[in-house]
Amino acid sequence: MADVTDATFTTEVVERSHTVAVVVDLWAPWCGPCKTLGPILEQTVAATGGAVELAKVNVDDNPQTAQAFQVQSIPAVYAMRDGKVVDGFIGAQGEAAVAQFVQGLIPTEQEGEVEALVAAGDEASLRRALELDADHEGAVVGLADLLVADGRGEEALELLERIPETAEVRRVAALARTGGEADNGDVEARLDDLLGRVKADPDARQEFVDLLEIMGSDDPRTSVYRRRLTTQLY
Repeated sequence: MADVTDATFTTEVVERSHTVAVVVDLWAPWCGPCKTLGPILEQTVAATGGAVELAKVNVDDNPQTAQAFQVQSIPAVYAMRDGKVVDGFIGAQGEAAVAQFVQGLIPTEQEGEVEALVAAGDEASLRRALELDADHEGAVVGLADLLVADGRGEEALELLERIPETAEVRRVAALARTGGEADNGDVEARLDDLLGRVKADPDARQEFVDLLEIMGSDDPRTSVYRRRLTTQLY
């Protein structure tokens, strides 16, 4: 069990959920039903022996997380796996209902095998994982990343079509289309060159957007060039 804050939520819940299912308990000290449900959740999750983990979020102290879940009443409980909400319930529940909820998050034997293969991370393991679960997001993205590094961008793009678009999918697809990481030494020159052609040339526009995806939102140049792209297009 971990007490999670707005500052640690991404690391301790979202990122952690790519390794193990995480139950998020949204509560507050003044909430009577929360005091009843909390110990039940703690005991039930602990009984899984680490197959499921519990993250407790005090909504009074962590409004950003509460807002992200669009919490209107508590207790509110959500299960996350692979960065996404996969189940949940609102209000206090009895031991039997909570046990059923938590047990449903424990991986089956095949799911456990797939996760182990994905964790191994080599091409043979990832291909075997996809034989067992053809649309497993982690296996698809991991294999696509390896294919891009090996110069097999077209195969990577075909593979990524299996799964919904996410920020990571866009990043790997951008790498596949551009042939690898943008060189920080000349990326601005490339963007400046493309900018004059983005309105009339779809290929130039795609390459421009791909370079921004590779640079990422943390790069201060990304927002600058996004604004320049918008100005150029409209």
